[in-house]
Amino acid sequence: MPLFRPAPKRQHSFLQDGVTSNGNGSNSSLIVGVDNGSQKSECAPGTTSPNRRTSTSDPAWTESLDHAMASLVLGSDNDAEACFVMGQNFLFGLNAAPVDERKAINFLKRAAFQVDGHVLAQAVLGFCYEFGLGVEADSGFAESLYQSAAMKGDGLAGARLSFLRRYGRPYVKINRVEAEEWIKRVNEMGAEAVKWLDAAANCFNSPDPAVSKAFAAANYALGVCYHDGIGVSQDGSKAVFYYKRAATGGEPRGKGILAYCYGEGFGVDKDEEFAFLLYYDAANEGELVSMYNLAHCYEEGIGVEKDLDEAVRWYKKSASLGSCYAQNSLGFMYEEGVGVDRDEQKAVYWYKLSAEQGYPWAQCNLGFCLQNGLGVDENEEMGSYWYQKAAIQGHSRAQHNLGHAYQYGVGVEKDEAMAVEWYRRSSSSGNAFALHSLGYCYQNGIGCEVDEEKAAKLYRESALYGHSPAQLSLGCCFRNGIGVEVNERQAFKWIRLSAKGGNDLAQNTLGHLYEDGIGIAKDIKKAVYWYRESADQGNAWAMTNLALVYLEGVPGVKRRVKESLRLLRAAAEKDHTRAQTKLAHCLMNGIGCTVDKEEAFEWYSQAAEGGSVAAVFALGQCYENGDGCSVDLHKAIEFYTRAAVCGDEKASDKLISLVANPSVLDEVFQNGYIAPAA
Repeated sequence: MPLFRPAPKRQHSFLQDGVTSNGNGSNSSLIVGVDNGSQKSECAPGTTSPNRRTSTSDPAWTESLDHAMASLVLGSDNDAEACFVMGQNFLFGLNAAPVDERKAINFLKRAAFQVDGHVLAQAVLGFCYEFGLGVEADSGFAESLYQSAAMKGDGLAGARLSFLRRYGRPYVKINRVEAEEWIKRVNEMGAEAVKWLDAAANCFNSPDPAVSKAFAAANYALGVCYHDGIGVSQDGSKAVFYYKRAATGGEPRGKGILAYCYGEGFGVDKDEEFAFLLYYDAANEGELVSMYNLAHCYEEGIGVEKDLDEAVRWYKKSASLGSCYAQNSLGFMYEEGVGVDRDEQKAVYWYKLSAEQGYPWAQCNLGFCLQNGLGVDENEEMGSYWYQKAAIQGHSRAQHNLGHAYQYGVGVEKDEAMAVEWYRRSSSSGNAFALHSLGYCYQNGIGCEVDEEKAAKLYRESALYGHSPAQLSLGCCFRNGIGVEVNERQAFKWIRLSAKGGNDLAQNTLGHLYEDGIGIAKDIKKAVYWYRESADQGNAWAMTNLALVYLEGVPGVKRRVKESLRLLRAAAEKDHTRAQTKLAHCLMNGIGCTVDKEEAFEWYSQAAEGGSVAAVFALGQCYENGDGCSVDLHKAIEFYTRAAVCGDEKASDKLISLVANPSVLDEVFQNGYIAPAA
């Protein structure tokens, strides 16, 4: 069976700041307008109304501050807790401390890098490096800090590490298997895991740009937790609430993710035009994911007029800054020639950059290019390697293609049981290609026991997704009683659906159903129509069938001998043995053409090698009569014998007549030829 090309070739949906769903900005006044000016005092359902600024008279904060200051005044600047509290105060401007992110970083470093390191300080320091608070943003270093703290049980670190592993960032490789493990750990901790984020997001709220960016970043990160259900129950309205606060606080990621929500109708009424404006604003502030999503809007005409030049420009900008999503999409643009001149080598270049960052779609696309020699030297082993990389991360199309590789031994050692296992994994996520391939295995006992009923069920499931090969397979099951009762009407129904979906095999089969009146009344004109549709796609069977209709002439269809010969020759050149045999017959007898026995002999020879019994018999005649070759009775008997063994009665009759000839009989025994069918 063929390896079906995954389509679309890339993650083609929007990213919610990297948060993938099966799916820039405005000016700041538009952002503020989202909440109708209520940002300063509104609070998320189920939360305490936030204070505009924590008072220095607040006993809890005052006690913390007093302890920290006392520790430092007394010279105990190695007190990790005291350093952490001071760092937090300077980060958020709490307890009468001014916002001073650089001082905050100094104190957090002291706390984090003590001998016994303050675990939460490590996590908060990672947060600062991730969002560029008091330091230059460095996702790679943030990842290291998160990992250290998460391994010690810190919830904030675990939540953010799961995000980075799941969606990646420049210098942070995607690993969705590891991401799921961290999500599981965080969810086991429950609300305790996001306690710091909740406190940071709700202790203060103001759109005043003088306020620390940490509040906006915390609101964004807490929104992500509600969006994905990490440490808290998934809640779209709460996610949007926090995203709005992040956006009004000037966090570009907040604008970008809010745009996603409006574009997809997640937690808010869908508004693609407003989503585009938010993406545009965030992208122009340098927000990487919004650049990608903005490009996608331009490419598909979502919320804005379609503009491929702008799409390519933004994809390039995002890709050059390290976005694996944009790199993959740019690879697709070059592979297909969308908005750019087609260039498969550039496509592979961008796919590889993205794949090396762990993005499963790019890994799958790169694997396909390597296995098929698109823009790179063919390398089946490396193709399967990249399929496996993506498959392990749960990419269903890569899982299917890896199964195909194991089924046929493409780049890996053939292992049909392993093929079935990968087909099962892929089909569990509803992949129509895998459901069909798994059905094929059950029908034919490939890597599993034959189970025709299960095969038919899998074909049906795939067919209901609109997968045309499965629709054809299901139709054939109904026609031949494989796993289901014979039902010619159902056979016609499913084969017709497949044919309408553009499947050339189904189109040819549908032509046959119309020609012979199977499951539908005979209609030669419709038969010709569907044969033509299939033939135009290069289907050799359809070319031959159409040629025979034109050659023989039937009521309602005009005889077209020249077109028939053209079709027969086209099919013959595709190694179609029936077409080769029929073309040879026409050439031998001058049907619609000048007699050419030598060429006829050549086509009979090719057809015989392909297994055509009629061609084998014809070659016996050629050698007997010297048509297109020298007379050679020994050869004639050899070919008649081959045809007779296959059940050709005319060949048996020929053998009898030749053996009955005394002059021939002497030569037969002299040369050891015995006609077993005589």
